[in-house]
Amino acid sequence: MSQERVIETDVLVIGGGIAGCFAAIKAKEQGAEVTLLDKGYVGKSGETPFAKHFGVFSPEFGHDLEGWMNQVSHVGEYMNNPEWTELTFKDSYARWQDMVEWGVKFYKYDDDEFVWWPPREPEEMAKNPMQSIRMYQRQHAKIYRTQALKTGVNIVDRVMVTDLLKQDDELVGAIGFTIDDQEIIIVKAKATIMTAGSAAFKPNGTPLHVITGDGEAMAYRVGAEITGKEWNDCHPSRAEFPAWQWSPNKNISLSKKDDYGGLPKKVNAEGDQISDGKTVTLWIEDVFEADAGRAPIYWQFGSGEAAYHNLIAGPEGQPRNPLDLEAEKDGKVRMVLGSSLGMSVHNTEGIWPTSTKCETEIPGLYAAGDSLGARPVGARYPNIGFSTAYCSSTGTRAGIAAAEYASQKNSPVVAEEEITRANKELSAPIDRPGGFSPNWVTQALQNTMMPYWILYVKSEERMLSALTQIEFMRDRVVPKLSARDAHELRLAHETKNMVLSAEMKLRASLFRKESRGTHYREDYPLRDDKEWLAWVKIKEENGEMTLTKEPIPEKWWPDQTIPYEERYPIRFPGE
Repeated sequence: MSQERVIETDVLVIGGGIAGCFAAIKAKEQGAEVTLLDKGYVGKSGETPFAKHFGVFSPEFGHDLEGWMNQVSHVGEYMNNPEWTELTFKDSYARWQDMVEWGVKFYKYDDDEFVWWPPREPEEMAKNPMQSIRMYQRQHAKIYRTQALKTGVNIVDRVMVTDLLKQDDELVGAIGFTIDDQEIIIVKAKATIMTAGSAAFKPNGTPLHVITGDGEAMAYRVGAEITGKEWNDCHPSRAEFPAWQWSPNKNISLSKKDDYGGLPKKVNAEGDQISDGKTVTLWIEDVFEADAGRAPIYWQFGSGEAAYHNLIAGPEGQPRNPLDLEAEKDGKVRMVLGSSLGMSVHNTEGIWPTSTKCETEIPGLYAAGDSLGARPVGARYPNIGFSTAYCSSTGTRAGIAAAEYASQKNSPVVAEEEITRANKELSAPIDRPGGFSPNWVTQALQNTMMPYWILYVKSEERMLSALTQIEFMRDRVVPKLSARDAHELRLAHETKNMVLSAEMKLRASLFRKESRGTHYREDYPLRDDKEWLAWVKIKEENGEMTLTKEPIPEKWWPDQTIPYEERYPIRFPGE
């Protein structure tokens, strides 16, 4: 891979989802020259095309800021940063207006009212005050690309960025390669915004096969702090067709008579109801039931709900399991967790910010969206539509701040030895005549991390056993990854990043000696406010992964005079 192309720009954006597009557009509107790189195709790849709600806060809609704030803190078990939560809510209306101006369409009922979730009935809003508007799936992602190009953003698709470049402790760009023609891309940038998404282990059932922790891995390697790795996303997958998208792939028409949205009732193999579709739960009760020998777990929908979720139907022409055919007669679908294996709670993991401008401790490096560990939500996700609001808000903040920073900097200079180092790391797998296939290593990683008793029902003994395997992969296998072409070279770098993410998740889970939200340790089944109302930060120091606590200010703690059972009404096994 000897052919090289150098791009000089004011602001470099890595990742072309909703956060990346907002960042690029807003930076360009400030007068900066902006280059946007994505390892897929901006407007089609990543998680953004599958988003279908946008959380819009406005007093004009009868929304109550205190109610929204309380819901996030209560559901997230007080692990959120309320400053970032409030910023997300207060920014959301302006970002929604941006989307409307650009041409993003939002659903309306037959009578021309917006389709909200939860429905705008007093009873529903009293239980769940946060609301989001349904938007046309997939369509909105294409519009972000169109708007970025219209604004003058230089988009370069299908570039796998592998490393960030530093000069005198300041970030000055990045290096990567084109997947189609194996060209080395060196970007010299005055400011860089990381918006490459969160981390997962290429599970089935969701679009997370491309979300491999690339952004946080690159940031970690240049000295940034990472947070939020102990939590788990609990999106499910259909047991019969695990690769079948849990979200519908087509847009729908709705009238108010439709039973829109709603969570299903959950029923175990013995016919016992384990959730009613109304009460807030942990979303990992499926695992607890399975661990007790009461799997499979069924989700039961009303007819309108089933049509909306698109779960009763399956891929055409595929053979059906008799167990599922029988369940379907009662409107039930057999479900399993694991479709987001390796992912943390939305907007909770990522690069630790040092200001509300989305700056990081590395000068010249900004982050937004799922790459930004600002913790606007806590140990559980509060409501659909929050993430799109947060990603657009932080993308805007990062874009404006990075453009301002770049306007004060001279053209970056990158030492030749830094480029040589990064180029050597980039090309190592394809230069190696033999070694391990990235697909094989990824499968070994999945086999280590996938069992529910590692990340969902945690214990020190089992996590240490898994960590031993991951450390072996890190030290003895990853350095011998081999690639035959640019496609496999991308896979090799993704595998390297996923192994790093797995180590972070295990170490953070071992470090937090309590249970809270989506982090359950059967050897520490209680919440421990005194010791663990704190965020966990991970950083590389002298070649070692170090973990520290960042205490949450007591003004954000729950009222300690309220009995534990009232503060935390949801019970873990063993409490």
